Amino acid sequence: MKQKVIAIVGPTAVGKTKLSVELAKQFNGEIISGDSMQVYRGMDIGTAKVREDEKQSIPHYMIDIKEPDEDFSVADFQGKVQDYINDITAKKRLPILVGGSGLYIQSALYNYNFTGDARDPLRTAQLESELEKLGVNHLHDRLKRLDPEQALKIHPNNHRRLIRALEIIETTGKTMTEYQKEQKESPYDPIFIGLEMERLMLYNRINNRIDKMIQDGLLYEVHQLYSKGLENHQSMRGIGYKEFIPYFKGDYSLEEAIEILKRNSRRFAKRQYTWFKNRMDVNWYSVTTDTIDEKFRTILTDIAGMLKEK
Repeated sequence: MKQKVIAIVGPTAVGKTKLSVELAKQFNGEIISGDSMQVYRGMDIGTAKVREDEKQSIPHYMIDIKEPDEDFSVADFQGKVQDYINDITAKKRLPILVGGSGLYIQSALYNYNFTGDARDPLRTAQLESELEKLGVNHLHDRLKRLDPEQALKIHPNNHRRLIRALEIIETTGKTMTEYQKEQKESPYDPIFIGLEMERLMLYNRINNRIDKMIQDGLLYEVHQLYSKGLENHQSMRGIGYKEFIPYFKGDYSLEEAIEILKRNSRRFAKRQYTWFKNRMDVNWYSVTTDTIDEKFRTILTDIAGMLKEK
């Protein structure tokens, strides 16, 4: 019998955290964060981490396990989440993976090979030298030719991922896209639950959430990290943090920074929804602000039936 895992997915601000706690209470579960940013300590408001009172004594994992100056790859995430799934199952409890980082969640529930043996420090150094001498567009154009799908996902300013994608091609002869498509049968018995919401309503929730984050001290949180010299670290490239760096440098006003954050968050929500729709076999539930509690009761009933069937 494969280990059962519930995965709660969907765009930001749609209600995944609240649903995960309700499911954990109902089905003797423990929660694993599927968010690539919540692993960092001191990045609480901008990543919308679950608060202690919201946890309702349910154990949560994959939160606050890294310092903001440390890198954290998809492969790192995969290994740790799979360890937690095994540990939770060994306690006769139900693992519940919840978050909006599509690739991270998919990597954890399927046996992706992240080519860990393909590291070539010499080639990495050569690519870094090319980046410095010829510029980022030169490398990004090469990736467009060799792996156009990955080039669409990797922003030219994300030098680390750009170099890594090219390194994989040049050391293995296969693209990152090919590795990702070599998705094998899941070692688990996953049940995907997706929350969706009418776009305008979701966008309003996102805007309101960001306003609340500002009230709760997001600007102070980001400035604390910025003042420690973390500007160029992986953690500060996340939405909710990178938007304020130009403000701190005087390039635009706080109002402009907040509007850019709201815009980026809305765009990210759209990308999240598209990813989950195209990549995973998800049981989707449409919710509204007024009907979310009622819909959660429906989901609890449906999952009870799914768990019996499997």
